[in-house]
Parts: sequence; structure tokens; C-alpha cells
Amino acid sequence: MDKKIQKKKWTLKRIGTYSGIAIFIVFVGYQFIFADRRSKLKIEKDKITISTVKRGVFQETIPQTGTVMPSLTVYLDAVEGGIIKNISAESGQMLKKGDKILELSNLNRELNVLQQEAQLNQSINQLRETRLQISRNDLEQRQNLALIENQLQVLGPQYTRQKQLFAKKLISKQEFEKTEADYLYNLERKRITYEVYKADSVDRIRQYNDLNFSERKMTQSLVSAGKILDNLVIRAPIDGQLIFPQQLYPGQNVNIGQRLGQMDVVGSYKVRVPIDELYLPRITVGQRATTTYNNKDYSLEIIYKYEDISNGRFDVDMKFLGEAPKGIVRGQSLRLRIELSQSTEELLLAVGGFYKDTGGNWVYVLDGENRAVKRDIKLGRKNPENFEILEGLQPGDRVITSSYENFGDNEVLLLN
Repeated sequence: MDKKIQKKKWTLKRIGTYSGIAIFIVFVGYQFIFADRRSKLKIEKDKITISTVKRGVFQETIPQTGTVMPSLTVYLDAVEGGIIKNISAESGQMLKKGDKILELSNLNRELNVLQQEAQLNQSINQLRETRLQISRNDLEQRQNLALIENQLQVLGPQYTRQKQLFAKKLISKQEFEKTEADYLYNLERKRITYEVYKADSVDRIRQYNDLNFSERKMTQSLVSAGKILDNLVIRAPIDGQLIFPQQLYPGQNVNIGQRLGQMDVVGSYKVRVPIDELYLPRITVGQRATTTYNNKDYSLEIIYKYEDISNGRFDVDMKFLGEAPKGIVRGQSLRLRIELSQSTEELLLAVGGFYKDTGGNWVYVLDGENRAVKRDIKLGRKNPENFEILEGLQPGDRVITSSYENFGDNEVLLLN
């Protein structure tokens, strides 16, 4: 008797088919849900710069270029105009204070000075004549007082004797009255003459004071008039090096106030630094800076800040603290780092070309050895070496800091 064979529902073939379908569905679902679909770009690892985020000392500085100048410069301006008569010193020559540099000739000025001196001498002589006349009047008044006093010395005793004799009827009344009248007249004459002399003495003292003051002023004016001609000779105001910005020659006309040259103190220097007006509120006298010269660092300090702004920049003068670099010369340029803040410990990222492409808003951070992922960050202050990190990075993170110019908008970089 034949037996009916039951057909198997789950054959190996069917199980294999359904298993394959299930695996395919799971794979597609995984890819749909979990797979990284971000845009990627393959780059060569040896062509990028990778920097490690770390904590360190941060100080905000700005790089600037300054020009070496003498610490003191005195300009030579013509006080008087004229024609250059002769030149006694050359540009670049070392001079001592008072050394003659050049001499001007001005005949009209010299004639005016001679006339002024003549007028002042005449006025001084008139003052002296007035003083002499006052002295003569004083002498005459004292002589009159002495004469009156002498007459009283004679008439006084005579009046006393005749008064006694007249009382005894020994002399006539007429003789006594004449002696009495002469005596009393000279007494009154002495009183009036003395009062006049006393009043004249007070006025005489005032006149003397006025005359002496006027004579001193005129004498000073006379001396000053003589010094006007001294201004025709230009001399070195300090010890230093003479600099003529342009060539001078005998016979050249010079105007009043014209700048002829300058004297520079040699061996002592300052640095004139132009700074962008953006930093005007943050720059003050006393701020420090550093410069490197011949592989050695030197410190400087701002000693003067010029408030005038020209072409978007203002100037500061800086002096070296301690030893100045040996071998620097006038007009030489120095690269400086001006400190804008105190040193603090911060999270730091090296400066690089990435900032130009991202504005500091994001960077590529390494995720493993062969992969870098875009990450949003926030940067703070900057100095020539580092950025201050405010958000988005941690110590030890490795960041691509070279230029992102060729990376496009890709979110993941695959490093070969």
C-alpha cells in the first residue's frame, strides 16, 4: 500500500532564501539608520599640519614694526634769516655743545641792531643825566640846611645874650629886635627848608627806583640787541651727531624758522612704533614689548603715546629696559611684540591658516589616526603663536591647523 509523503514546509533552500532576505533587510536598515552618510574627502596626511590642544600661559600681544631713532633729537631752526656766509661742519660729524656749525649774513639786520644799540645808549645816558640832576638838587638842599644851621649856631647864643642885656637896659631895643628877628627868621627858614627836603627825599627815592628800573631794562635790551647778531651763528646745542637733511652751500638764502638740520644723541636709542588706531584705547604709557635681535630677546617700555592719528595709525615711543641691542643704528627696523594683557593660564590652539577659511568658528578634529571630523568651536583672544579656546575643544584634542582652502564643504577627512 502506497504511503503519502508529506512535503516539508521549511526546506534548506527556503531557509537560506529567507535568511538572505532578512540579512539584506537588516543591512539596509542599518545603513539607513546608523551608517555615516556625511561627505568625505581623502587627503594626504603629510601635507597638513596637526596641532595638539594644551593648557599653557597665554598673553595677548600684537606684532608691530618699529624704527630705531636717537633717544634725543634737537632740531636746528634759523632764528634769523639771511645768506649763508660759511659752513664750518659737515653732515654726520660729531660735535660738542657750542661748536660752530654755520654763519649767516644779514646786513639789514645788523644795521637795525646798530641803530637800536645807539638809541638805547642815548636813552641810558639821559637817565643817568636825570639821576645826576636829582643828586645835585639833593646836595643843594642839604647845603642850604647846613648854611641855615650855621647861622642859627651864631644867632642863637647872640639872641640869648642880647635878651639878657635888653632886660637890664644895657642895649637898645632896636638892636635887640634886629637880632631877635634874624634868629626867628632862620628858625622858620630851617623848618620850611627841612619840610621841603623831606618831601623831596620821598619823591627822590621813588625817582631813583624808577630810573634804576628803567636803566636795568634798557641795559637788558641793549644786551639782547647784541645777542640778535649771535643768532646769525648756528651752534651745536648739545653733544651729538650733526645731520643735514639736505645739502647746504654758501650763498644760499635762509628764511626765519627754516629747519636747517638736527643734532642726534649717539649711543642712546628709542623705537618709534606706528600702531593701528583700533588699539588706541588699549595702549598706555608703561606697557611692555619684546623684540628679538641676533637671537636674543630685549624688553622695551612705552614712554610716550602720540594721540594724533594719521592714515589710520598713531605712534608711540619706546625705550629699551636695561641693555640695548649692540650694533643697532638709526633708521633700522625692529619686529616687536606689544603686550596687551597680563599672562594667564588658558586652553591654547596654535595659530594657523585654518582661521582664514573658518573665521575660528569650526575646525577639523582628529578621530583616530586616519580620520578628522568637523567640529564647532569658539575662539577668544589671539597672539602671534596661539588662540585662546573658549568652547568646543579639550586638552589633548588634535586639530588640523593648516589651510582648509582645498577641503571644500566636506565634513569628514580621510587621512592617507
